[in-house]
Amino acid sequence: MTSYPETLTSNESNELIAETTSINHLEVIENVIDSLEQDDSAMVSHTPEGGYLWKFKYGSVEVFVQLNGTTDEDTITVWSAVLNLPAKNELKLMRYLLELNCSSTFEARFGIIENRVVVISTRTLAELSPGEVSRLITVVATIADNNDEALQTEFGAT
Repeated sequence: MTSYPETLTSNESNELIAETTSINHLEVIENVIDSLEQDDSAMVSHTPEGGYLWKFKYGSVEVFVQLNGTTDEDTITVWSAVLNLPAKNELKLMRYLLELNCSSTFEARFGIIENRVVVISTRTLAELSPGEVSRLITVVATIADNNDEALQTEFGAT
């Protein structure tokens, strides 16, 4: 039987795991936005409570990213408005959005905020990897950009 010398104590191992799993969410979000935003459109503001709000343009939509803090219990929310309400044939619109929610929105979903149809996704920061942050922002931006013009054409108020 081969014997391997132990190179780390359990405390050293736990510290190493903590160091490698702790990510700077602010840096990750800004890197993702830098890779997606167009026309140097990215802006950020800080809330008095310690949160952050970014806005950037992606295709034909504006995307918002809100971080309400940096602890594991805090959340990241990404959203983009795709259609103002009221709309034409809202019953048909709501059915269509529910069908999209079930078939093609991944971790995001369509919803309504302040009389606007939005694509939105929210996640706690606990165990959130840089790849998941990137996917969350990219999924919302892409779904919003892929659907806003068609929704406005078919359901937008005249």
